[in-house]
Amino acid sequence: MKPSHPLPRRRHATGLSLVELMVSVVIGLLALGLATRLVVSSETNKQSALGGSDAMQNGVVAVFSIERELLQSGWGMNDPLLNGCDTVFYDANGYALLSAARGAGTVTPLTAVVIQSNAGSSDVLSINSGSDFSNTGMARISGGYASGASIDIDRSPYGFNGTDTVVAGGDVIAVAPEALGTAKCAVAQVSAPVDAVAAGALNKLQIASGGANRFNSGNLGVAYTVATGGRIFNLGPASNLAFHTWSLNQGFLQLRTTNLAGSSTTASTVTDNIVAIKAQYGLDQRSTATFTPELGMQVSNWSGTMLDADGDGVAGSAGDYARVAAVRVAVVARSRNPERPNAAGVCSATPNTPYTVFGGTVSVGLAVAGDSIDWKCYRYRTFETVVPLRNSAWRPTP
Repeated sequence: MKPSHPLPRRRHATGLSLVELMVSVVIGLLALGLATRLVVSSETNKQSALGGSDAMQNGVVAVFSIERELLQSGWGMNDPLLNGCDTVFYDANGYALLSAARGAGTVTPLTAVVIQSNAGSSDVLSINSGSDFSNTGMARISGGYASGASIDIDRSPYGFNGTDTVVAGGDVIAVAPEALGTAKCAVAQVSAPVDAVAAGALNKLQIASGGANRFNSGNLGVAYTVATGGRIFNLGPASNLAFHTWSLNQGFLQLRTTNLAGSSTTASTVTDNIVAIKAQYGLDQRSTATFTPELGMQVSNWSGTMLDADGDGVAGSAGDYARVAAVRVAVVARSRNPERPNAAGVCSATPNTPYTVFGGTVSVGLAVAGDSIDWKCYRYRTFETVVPLRNSAWRPTP
């Protein structure tokens, strides 16, 4: 006999089976791995982009600063008697002219640009300029000069400012022999205003030391005879004398200068993460018969060291500096932060190959002294510029 109430049906158990659970775990792990990889890749791309931006900013600042000075270089010192002349220079604040090779010796030339080339490492670059607006304050030494704190000249010292209450620092003067190569040149500073010169001695320039006369040692340090003569050039107020030296120190671009307080001996930092500076002269090596700078200069050859451009048999002579038509500069900047090495601990942001500038003609080192991080962990950018020295052609005919 069948029961009057049928038994309820047995329900199946709900939930996930073991197989379904394992499949879900595998899918989740795959998704997590993909997400992690996307995050790591995004962070790597972000670091690369930021590193490139850092290098771009620092490199632009460096090359723009140097380029701006090169455009003004040589003002007031482009006369053939003065340009490239081995010069006696004194600064109570400690600035020194950059030395350069001349034949088998070494000189301190007064010129627009001096490059100390260092193979495999960064160069040191000196850029010099006067500031006298008219550049007409020029006179001749009268009767010769042996020593002392005054110079007899052939006219009234009109156009030369002294250290009075009106002028903040007297004008800087450069003295050159009128017979090329017979004596060194000298730099000094006018120490007394024209209206303060003693009566009966108005045709003099005073170069006494002390006080605000930082470029005076008490005498010129060079003797000029009546036979050789001496011509005096006005380089403008001492406070505006722009003698600058650019160099690198452990990845910092640094500047020593005569017209920035506190940076004559101790260099000031301009920007960081600059790993290399290279510079080359653009020399006009045309023969003497065809060399007419007043009609325009041209580059015949690029060189990091001074060559015998004028053909007088001496590399680095004053005539060679007169042949510098342009200067080209390369600046290599690196990213601020290094990229992480791979699983093997090897960095590959920059391959281990020679890094070159100037169209592959010059190799530069990228390692920074004192940096414990491998240089290949950084990314680098190169900035190059060619600057014509416009004051080189604007010169009087010898």
